[in-house]
Amino acid sequence: MTDLWLISVPLDKNSLNSVEKLKRNIAKTNLASCCKFSIPDLRVNLFIFLLNEELKSTRGADMIVIKKTCQCMREVMEHPTEKVSDNALANGVDLMNYVTKFQWDKAKYPTALPLSGLADIINRDVSQVETELKSRAAAYNSVKAGMQSLENKLDGSLETRSLNDIVRKEDLVVSEYLTTLLVVVTSYLQWEQSYESLTEFVVPRSSRKLYEDGEGGVFSVTLFKRAVCEFKAKAQQSIIFVCWLKVHVSEVFIAWIHLKALRVFVESVLRYGLPVNYQALLLQTDSKRSKKLREELDSLFMHLDPTATLSKTDVRDIFACNVLNIKS
Repeated sequence: MTDLWLISVPLDKNSLNSVEKLKRNIAKTNLASCCKFSIPDLRVNLFIFLLNEELKSTRGADMIVIKKTCQCMREVMEHPTEKVSDNALANGVDLMNYVTKFQWDKAKYPTALPLSGLADIINRDVSQVETELKSRAAAYNSVKAGMQSLENKLDGSLETRSLNDIVRKEDLVVSEYLTTLLVVVTSYLQWEQSYESLTEFVVPRSSRKLYEDGEGGVFSVTLFKRAVCEFKAKAQQSIIFVCWLKVHVSEVFIAWIHLKALRVFVESVLRYGLPVNYQALLLQTDSKRSKKLREELDSLFMHLDPTATLSKTDVRDIFACNVLNIKS
């Protein structure tokens, strides 16, 4: 697992020398990797201290939403954790790559807005995702329960009556290249709109409803045999909200990183003063090396706060991404 530490260093000569020494030491000892973390100049106002307190009080809320979204993705995809990580992207790239090459999204979060306005937009975005996640997760669980009930009914009926009661010979297409699959469907409209696009090898307008009760139906669909595995995998996803989850894992992760950047900016202004003159750095390490890296930071940057002790985290804003299973 990888931990990412975001630190802020003033651009005075002493601190810059410490940064260069830090880079040499961690490269030599393999404690961490280091890169610049780009944060634009944001608008500073008189209420920055109050905003800092507000940001501290809401710390972790975004992370909870990310964890819930990833948990839902793990459940609906029925994949192990590492496979979910492969599907968790931000702006189309893996999460680690997005963080290490972070660029502030000025279109989504205009830097001309006051700091409090930016915080409100970011928190609103996350709140909207959380609200819709609850709604969609409830709907998915309802559909899943309905499908299970229907499948149980079908399983039970097959023990006591012939399959001919549901499927007739003319419903099936079986040849050297073609085959017919039976699919349990609870959302007819979604099925009709999506089944032909699940793979390019589906026979157009080939789906027929063969059986129905109050909870759903059994549909046939004809396709080339070579595409059966692909179709099954995509059909399972089409009736749930995997696509929505992928999009909104991205959105809430992006919002979370912007909020981290905002916090670094606010805390840097409060610590180092105006005019804004600091550099944010991203350190990539792991839990085994964290203690030694922390000691290295405290040793090199003790001059920023002579009263600091090893139990304090005054010169850095540390955030861990291991809950998202980001691997180095």
